[in-house]
Amino acid sequence: MVVLPYKDRLELFSKYLQQLLMESLGKEFDFDNRVVSQGITVLGNKGSTYQHSYIQQLRDGMNNFFVTFIAVMADRADLNIMAEPEITAEDYLHGFYLGTRQALAERGRESVTITVKDVSPFTVGVLIALFERAVGLYASLININAYHQPGVEAGKKAANNVMTIQRQVLEFLSKCGHESFTATEISRKIKAEDDVEIVFKICEHLSSNPNRKLKKLPAESPIATEYSFG
Repeated sequence: MVVLPYKDRLELFSKYLQQLLMESLGKEFDFDNRVVSQGITVLGNKGSTYQHSYIQQLRDGMNNFFVTFIAVMADRADLNIMAEPEITAEDYLHGFYLGTRQALAERGRESVTITVKDVSPFTVGVLIALFERAVGLYASLININAYHQPGVEAGKKAANNVMTIQRQVLEFLSKCGHESFTATEISRKIKAEDDVEIVFKICEHLSSNPNRKLKKLPAESPIATEYSFG
């Protein structure tokens, strides 16, 4: 799904929809604990500035998507810039929306347009309510729990584990004075053999910041690189 609101003040709306749809519908299991692997990938940003990032592929590449245009009828009264005689910048923006929709339609690409009168607290609230209800209805049709996010929780737990390993790395090296060790040796010393790549990434990050007091010794290969404290 691609979302293109043609109004600068709706620039963040596509990002909101990314979270709403992908967090709510991206599920491995349904209510009956069957593997269903559901989800809708959402791309988008404001048109026409960002449409150049993906319209080429949408028109001429794989036809595995649909586009949701959001058009706003009322221009900003306080920002009526004339780009040409009788043509404002807002006119050009509306023209890009119509032209992009036509270019996609010529190749059989499906799209739908949601038209609002203006960008106001009321219309933004209506748009949010519309998509939230659509997500809830879709989730009920495919029998998944839209309000359960185990994937998000898994990422947070993994991040906490990384912070624990980082503290262990720093504690170990600080006790070893200027003695140096490879990431493999450090992971063995702190009993994190299964996380040697994480240990390596942590050491690389810390040694790239002088204020963290972790030194990186020159080596012929990453696996032979040694790190020390101080």
